[in-house]
Amino acid sequence: MAWALSVLPLLSIAQETQLTLERIYSGEFREQGLPPLQWVDDGEAYAMVERDDAGKPQIAKYETVSGEKSLLVEADQLIPPGQDESIGIESFSFSPDRTKLLIFTNSSRVWRANTKGDYWVLDLETAALTQLGTQFPASSLMFAKFSDDQSKAAYVHDFNVYVEDLKSGEVVQLTHGDGQNIINGTFDWVYEEEFGARDGFRWSPSGQLLAFWNFDISKVGTFYMINNTDSVYSKPIPLQYPKVGQDPSSVKIGVVDIKGENMHWVPVPGSSVQNYLPGMQWVDEETLLIQQLNRHQNKLTVWSYNVAADELTEVYSEVEDTWVDIYYPDVSAGGWEENDLKFVDDNKAFLRMTENDGWRHVYKVEIASGEKTLLTPTDYDVASIAGITDKEIYYHASPENTAQRYLYKADLKGKGKSSLVTPKEFAGINIYNCSPNGKFAIQTHQEAMAPNSYQLVSLPKHQEVRELEGNQAYKDMLASLDLPDVEFFQVTTDEGIKVDGRMIKPVGFDASKKYPVLFHVYGEPWGAVATDNFVGLWNIMLAQKGYVIIDMDNRGTPCLKGSEWRKSIYRKVGLINADDQAMAAKKVFSEFPFIDTERVAVWGWSGGGSMTQNLLFKYPDIYQTGMAVAGVSLQFIYDNIYQERYMGLPQENPEDFINGSPISHAKNLKGNLLLVHGTADDNVHYQSQELLVNELIRQNKQFDMMAYPNRSHGIYEGANTRRHLYTLLTNYLMQHTPVNK
Repeated sequence: MAWALSVLPLLSIAQETQLTLERIYSGEFREQGLPPLQWVDDGEAYAMVERDDAGKPQIAKYETVSGEKSLLVEADQLIPPGQDESIGIESFSFSPDRTKLLIFTNSSRVWRANTKGDYWVLDLETAALTQLGTQFPASSLMFAKFSDDQSKAAYVHDFNVYVEDLKSGEVVQLTHGDGQNIINGTFDWVYEEEFGARDGFRWSPSGQLLAFWNFDISKVGTFYMINNTDSVYSKPIPLQYPKVGQDPSSVKIGVVDIKGENMHWVPVPGSSVQNYLPGMQWVDEETLLIQQLNRHQNKLTVWSYNVAADELTEVYSEVEDTWVDIYYPDVSAGGWEENDLKFVDDNKAFLRMTENDGWRHVYKVEIASGEKTLLTPTDYDVASIAGITDKEIYYHASPENTAQRYLYKADLKGKGKSSLVTPKEFAGINIYNCSPNGKFAIQTHQEAMAPNSYQLVSLPKHQEVRELEGNQAYKDMLASLDLPDVEFFQVTTDEGIKVDGRMIKPVGFDASKKYPVLFHVYGEPWGAVATDNFVGLWNIMLAQKGYVIIDMDNRGTPCLKGSEWRKSIYRKVGLINADDQAMAAKKVFSEFPFIDTERVAVWGWSGGGSMTQNLLFKYPDIYQTGMAVAGVSLQFIYDNIYQERYMGLPQENPEDFINGSPISHAKNLKGNLLLVHGTADDNVHYQSQELLVNELIRQNKQFDMMAYPNRSHGIYEGANTRRHLYTLLTNYLMQHTPVNK
């Protein structure tokens, strides 16, 4: 008995080095991010949300160089008169003269993001706190913005644009849509999802006019999701969603004065249905810059519109045989932003990334003449623009290793060479938020076995000013675990395609043993997976259990390997990407003999769910088990902007849509298949799963499935959902692709 008691502490220590799903979802591991932060004083200072000693939110200002702290907004200033609780802060913005602060709080979700909420104005000189739109229901305003003279604020409510006088409180309704089929000042579902467009109006510099998007969605087909759980009777949830081949919304741009009396529509040529308008912004008091994209999305036209003269002039056009990108998916892009072009040279020119010459380069385009100047004359891709000064442009790139990202700079006049800014010791993913004056940047760094850390650096020498958040506690927690090794590799398929990969090896790896492998896939133009970012706790847990986990990026993924690599997938989604994955897997088996080819699983989400289905159906001799989450089984049922961008219009090449769809190959299923989908998925509809289920039944194929009621594409809503999902995936993997034979 004494011996048994003596080893209990050792057993406890051993267990603490291992991850479990219970530990992962217990809150034990907490990675810290940066709170909402804004540059102020042109970058000589920054402001961020913090908590006081009582846990109440406040806004602090830090001098960039010295780090000296002062309070811009004290916690008590955020408590309305007669109330006890703070309004809270989810985001904030300053008026142009920084005498007022606009605070967004009490938000509610609109599809992807929390874009509805309450807006409050805090007068920083008088400390007066006033709520906007008090005549409207709580949490119902969108995109409030100050006018340049900070006398007014405009916002959207119920698909209409309003202006409120900050002194008198007078509210003027500028647009008069029906609140249902006519959308003003924001966007329909597909623009939000595929163009990242949310905020749909712009103040003119004079503060006397507003330009806004107007959508007529009355002719867009309605898809119904079903809520079966919140009542004894089911409730249909309508969603106006344009499927592939169906016409999009009719869209136009209006300009109206702040009294709502004089409104006119910009005469953009061409059909308002067969063309998209993904970008619009003011250049000066009288000029709008408008981006127009044709239905095939292979021609971009930038128009200059003189409001006073009602004249439209073509400034720039760009044509591709495949598609023209408005937004460039990349790990360095930092998520969706407005599609505004970046102005330079006192708004006389704008920057445009294009890849007509084989690489993605940055050009400067003169608005008056349309003259183009190449700013990055390199034989490598630009990933994204990080910042602009009067003399230079900062951008993310990685010429030698597509798994990583670094900061570079180039001359804004197109003279001189590009140069590396990030020190070479920062291997991994480095993303920068540059200050307006270009003297400083906040660097976010991560790598395969290290979570995010944030530091303030001076530019262009990249000298550390201070660390903002190192996530040291999280790193210490990771260091206490048994951790795997991560290896980056490249294989060349029999077709001569060089595929980059990331391999997480089992903890205690022994090259003489045989290990099961789990391939994680995505494989479409919207994302890459074989990148040097933190692998995550679930992958670490699987490696501790004895799995090899591999991510590989096929042709068509947004790797920094040139335009031909990315655009080769045009009209071949589900074909060349699946073929590349399967052929690369074969090479992995031959080059890494420790992988057991009889224990091969694959999984993915969204496009990765589609890829998983295709791989299991088309290459059943390679993959024995597949776990497909929220995949598109039939390309004809996905939204038109995404699918038509990469596949063309189905009226012109229906056979490509059929051949690339997993459902067309379901008859070949031999292995173990788990289908997972949320029934309230507004992105990839639950219809996708049911169609595939029907086909598998028709083909007499056995499979497993899980439906998550009222969960969206992310399958996270509701208590315990994520833990349940990853328990399901883990158990399925371990049952059908066991660690031990």
